[in-house]
Amino acid sequence: MEQPSVPPLSRALTQDAINAYADAAGDHNPIHVDETFARATPFGGTIAHGMLVLAYVSETMTRAFGDAWARTGRLKVRFKAPARPGDTLTVTAEPKGRAVEDSPGREENGQARWEYAVTCANAAGEALITGTASVEAA
Repeated sequence: MEQPSVPPLSRALTQDAINAYADAAGDHNPIHVDETFARATPFGGTIAHGMLVLAYVSETMTRAFGDAWARTGRLKVRFKAPARPGDTLTVTAEPKGRAVEDSPGREENGQARWEYAVTCANAAGEALITGTASVEAA
């Protein structure tokens, strides 16, 4: 079976989206929600919560794999740079091939998984998140 392709996902990041995430997560750190405070930091302005940006990566995989992603999806990522309001973020997932998962509970049946190199980049092409996503192969 050929490894499925994953269409890219683009999202405009707004301060309103960051504020809504802060409310939902209960994380009102001023680096995320207080422009005056954030301007005085090395970031020079507010930045998105890392988990908000990571949610766009998960949304990308959910669109491609649906319930299989919810049940069997795994992410291993590194945060490289902050996401800023006003930017457009694009998530890509490039096929890496098939790998045998060796986590506990999987050794017995050697369940194969599709692996993808994932990147979330800003409009300038700067990688904000890089890593690997995997999901059980059909």
